[in-house]
Amino acid sequence: MSKIIFDSGISLDGYFAGDNRGPENPMGGVSGKLHQWMFQQKAFWKHIKMEGGQEDGPDGKLIDDVFAHTGAYIMGKRMFEEGEVAWAEDLYEADVYVLTHEKREPWVQQGSTTFYFINDGIESALDKARQSARGKDIRIQGGANTIQQFLNAGLVDEFLIHIAPVFLGTGIRLFEGIDPDKYDLEIMEVIPSDLTTHLRYKLTTK
Repeated sequence: MSKIIFDSGISLDGYFAGDNRGPENPMGGVSGKLHQWMFQQKAFWKHIKMEGGQEDGPDGKLIDDVFAHTGAYIMGKRMFEEGEVAWAEDLYEADVYVLTHEKREPWVQQGSTTFYFINDGIESALDKARQSARGKDIRIQGGANTIQQFLNAGLVDEFLIHIAPVFLGTGIRLFEGIDPDKYDLEIMEVIPSDLTTHLRYKLTTK
């Protein structure tokens, strides 16, 4: 059965992205600070269909695993607009459901990636993603607001966060406005690394 997950990097003070996000300034310009651990790994560059990386280490296995276990993705319009101009063809190799008020025909790419544009809310996107995932995980890709909507609806089963040893001081917080009484949380795994700390949590609704 599909699990609903997210897998996100944050700063030590809890920020998911910087200020002034947009297609010309993806992630508010803080990717290098939050995601340096990924950029070191050959697995990351392989999955975005580019050459790069210096290591085939344990961090790379985490990257491989999340891609292998994911059968469908859900994201918000802002994240889609930031990535649309830069992402490689067939980056996700799965169906992607974009939450938006814009009515648009599906964007069918070469390969196995199709973007569907969902106008009637997170439950509709989730129902469609379950069919696409065929038992694999459904990853709530982002941005932070989209993840927050799924958390506050009691729909997330598990998440993995990667805490970079940096303070951003300003930006978009991943857990802003979360209902503190929605879940019981269980630490499933703590994985230290040179450039981040990986923490996996299981969530059970109360």
